Amino acid sequence: MKPTLEWLKNPEIFEVNREKAHSDHLCTVNGQQLKQSLNGTWKFNYCEHPDNRPADFYMVDFDVTSFDEIKVPGHIQLQGYDKPQYVNTQYPWEGQEKLLPPQIPQKRNPVGSYVKFFDIDKALIGKDTYISFQGVETAIYVWLNGEFVGYSEDSFTPSEFNLTPYIKEKNNKLAVEVYRYSTASWLEDQDFWRFSGIFRDVYLYAVPEIHVRDMKVIADYDYENGNGILTTELDVTGKSDYSVKLTLTDKNGNKVYEGDTANVSTSIPNVQPWSAEQPDLYTLTAEITADGEIIETAETKVGFRTFELKNGIMCLNGKRIIFKGINRHEWNAEGGRVVTEEDMLWDIRFMKRNNINAVRTCHYPNNSLWYKLCDEYGIYLIDETNLESHGTWQKMGACEPSINIPASLPEWKEACLDRARSMYERDKNHASVLIWSCGNESYCGDDIAAMADYFHEVDKTRLVHYEGVVWNRKYDHITDMESRMYAKPCEVEEYLKQNTGKPYISCEYMHAMGNSLGGMKLYTDLEDKYEAYQGGFIWDYIDQALYKDGKLVYGGDFDDRASDYGFCTNGIVYADRTYSPKVSEAKQLYSNIRMSISDRELTIENRNLFISTEGYIFKVTLEKEGEILAAEEHRLNISVGEKYSVKIGLEVPENGGEYVLTASAVIAEDTIWAEKGHEISFAQEVVKTPEIETEKTITKAEIVYGDFCIGVHSENFSMQFDKREGGVSSLIYDGKEYITRAPKISFFRAHTDNDTGAGYPYENAQWQIAGRCAKLMGYDTKENADSLEVTFRFLAPTVPSFEYKVTYTAYFDGRLGVKAEYPGVKGLADIPVFAMDFKMKKQYDKFTFYGMGPDENYIDRNNGARLGVYTLTALENFTKYLNPQECGNRTGVRYVNVYEENGTGLNFTATKQPFEMSVLPYNAYELDNAMHRDELPDPTYTWVRIAAKQMGVGGDDSWGAPVHQEFKISSEEAMTLEFIINSL
Repeated sequence: MKPTLEWLKNPEIFEVNREKAHSDHLCTVNGQQLKQSLNGTWKFNYCEHPDNRPADFYMVDFDVTSFDEIKVPGHIQLQGYDKPQYVNTQYPWEGQEKLLPPQIPQKRNPVGSYVKFFDIDKALIGKDTYISFQGVETAIYVWLNGEFVGYSEDSFTPSEFNLTPYIKEKNNKLAVEVYRYSTASWLEDQDFWRFSGIFRDVYLYAVPEIHVRDMKVIADYDYENGNGILTTELDVTGKSDYSVKLTLTDKNGNKVYEGDTANVSTSIPNVQPWSAEQPDLYTLTAEITADGEIIETAETKVGFRTFELKNGIMCLNGKRIIFKGINRHEWNAEGGRVVTEEDMLWDIRFMKRNNINAVRTCHYPNNSLWYKLCDEYGIYLIDETNLESHGTWQKMGACEPSINIPASLPEWKEACLDRARSMYERDKNHASVLIWSCGNESYCGDDIAAMADYFHEVDKTRLVHYEGVVWNRKYDHITDMESRMYAKPCEVEEYLKQNTGKPYISCEYMHAMGNSLGGMKLYTDLEDKYEAYQGGFIWDYIDQALYKDGKLVYGGDFDDRASDYGFCTNGIVYADRTYSPKVSEAKQLYSNIRMSISDRELTIENRNLFISTEGYIFKVTLEKEGEILAAEEHRLNISVGEKYSVKIGLEVPENGGEYVLTASAVIAEDTIWAEKGHEISFAQEVVKTPEIETEKTITKAEIVYGDFCIGVHSENFSMQFDKREGGVSSLIYDGKEYITRAPKISFFRAHTDNDTGAGYPYENAQWQIAGRCAKLMGYDTKENADSLEVTFRFLAPTVPSFEYKVTYTAYFDGRLGVKAEYPGVKGLADIPVFAMDFKMKKQYDKFTFYGMGPDENYIDRNNGARLGVYTLTALENFTKYLNPQECGNRTGVRYVNVYEENGTGLNFTATKQPFEMSVLPYNAYELDNAMHRDELPDPTYTWVRIAAKQMGVGGDDSWGAPVHQEFKISSEEAMTLEFIINSL
């Protein structure tokens, strides 16, 4: 067959000569895999248009010495050619060519011409030999030794070809042509960076004269009697005269089954079932023998489990399951979607450590190793077909499916079914896969319905998911669950009240872009309220940011147009695989161990489905302002679903003050994902005992009423209040000045990504100037026996305007009291924050606070925070969001000390109630003006913000969802901020 470029334009041609998909089992001959990696350095030529490619480069006598070199696996765009491009819904050719499906770009369609010379390994000689491309974007033509081998599309499942007729022992020339755009591009409009090239492993494999081409293993679990039901189907090719020995062994190597047929259905008594909590695996081995000689051994891991709908509820091994999930793009900040085994191990250990039990492989089948790790470590998977045609039916947020594909178009149906089939066949034996997904955001029609029918037909042991039916309810029947994206908690609850008989999940929720994940508890609270609520999957796991010139950047930073800019930075983990502050919230709300302390009694609820608390140690500490005074431990064996309370034996002193009891559930022994002592949940109780007040002798300070300033002076301190600036303009302790300019009231915070998406920059525009541009209306003074009060009155330049005031109380013992009062005003938008900003000198960049921490937290994201004493620097407190925005806040702060290297500085202590605060090297306006971190200036000050209250950060979505009402600040709400400043 002669290859033609017309295949690129024809949706009905998506493979030529490609081998049938099969399971990813292990095959060995005499204990050795007949496998040869072709990863490494290849010869490479790049051109912008197919007309300019070296069309004959595959021919044996074509000289490629002038070609460049490229690394495989790797994206073309990350190795010096073309540009990586980030777009979400829109197609990458937006604004360049007006195309309708199945047309492909004509002006520009980059082509990579790859050549690899190789000799085949000795073990492969004389055997049928195949080549496997584990992942190539988006369309490939393959030649060997000048002969055309085959063609394939589908970037994320293996493309394999038979090389046997063309391969030689020595000096083989493998030629591969990779096209950036084909009709496959219409089906791969995922929200991700657009690349091309050979980005997963390439290898040869040989098969003996009798070969187990495919293994289908069903390992059901009868949870009523504890038996496993093992069903096998082996596809054995080659000679027909052979015998099979099937062996099933447990994790300790003990045989639990042995048989002599390839296709069996048998009961295995007393198996250990598989779950994410206890991922017990068995090993199934098929030994092929002919003429008394072992020809081949095939092996796959087996997990016995039953996943089903029971009375409209998804159940694993008979128990209602809650997906505490996350969406995971494959990502590496240097390699793009070229992920290493090290990356995958980090990811899965992170998920286990942080109570994430489920992953949706958004929006394509992942590297095959990921599934093996999920089997081994225990992660539930929604395995998603490589299908998304978002830009064909949703334009600027509006549903307009007039050119939607695949819809019910016959010319696209087989390509979609092929993608479903390729995923199913490869992944069908993995215990971790509970749900097949027909793809993502592709509207709906007969073609996707056919995919769902296919999954239902070939696999009775799993359920089928497709969220897109919410846009076309005619196809509700194709999905086994109601699945929605970014439905608000009230909308989810409205569905659940209908009792439709279908369980509910959010396949995407809690859009974690920038400073987000606020209000997550509103979702997790539904777990107990409605049985049909079965969890959700956070969007998403890791920021899709790339290194450029040593810095992490996002869409548009490669001059990639069209672009959706920073919309690719939605992870709870940064692109460099470090934790963001959002992790602690997800971890606590996702924990299966729920604890509370009340009246010094610890109550523990075991929310695990299959394991008791025998593997945990419950540690309890008694602290006062971060100092541990006493501790105790408990070993409690609480059964699944049970609660147990135990009295805490630690005595709280009666000598006055605030004490904190903290209970921590930690793992008792090392696991493959965490070391002994790793915490999986915590709870706290604050206990206050009356403090004994002591009388102080006050020496009256000198008060100086000047024309411009009012001064209060004593031996160790000096304060001045400027009548023009309207605030404290000098604060000296022991001869050291701490004021640079009078602090200002602020009603403004740097907009978060969620703020911008919700339209708050427009809605809250007046608050940006309300404090910064306020007019000083006057001042008043009042002398007390122990202090001088100076009150400044300000008029905010808002419509309607309002007056607020700040009272400074200069105590004669050196303390400075601050009281800011906002009166409450009708007719204005909700307030972002009510705070006072202090502009301190740069050297005061260290701080210690007693409040909720250790990570930044907000009133709608502090379930994972705990009361304690924490120390860090202003720069460390500047959160690493790629788009600078509001960050670094702490709630429930009793005091904060801000100081320089030698320990001198200021103490800010709450009086009547705790405040919120942040200490940063930048002010809110600098943060708001920058689009990247490196646009921020070198720090010249330390900015201390003391806030009465700041609204939450939100997180339902990042393109319109407001902060939930209970976490807003109504402009009609009167607020008072009170604290004391003193020297350290």
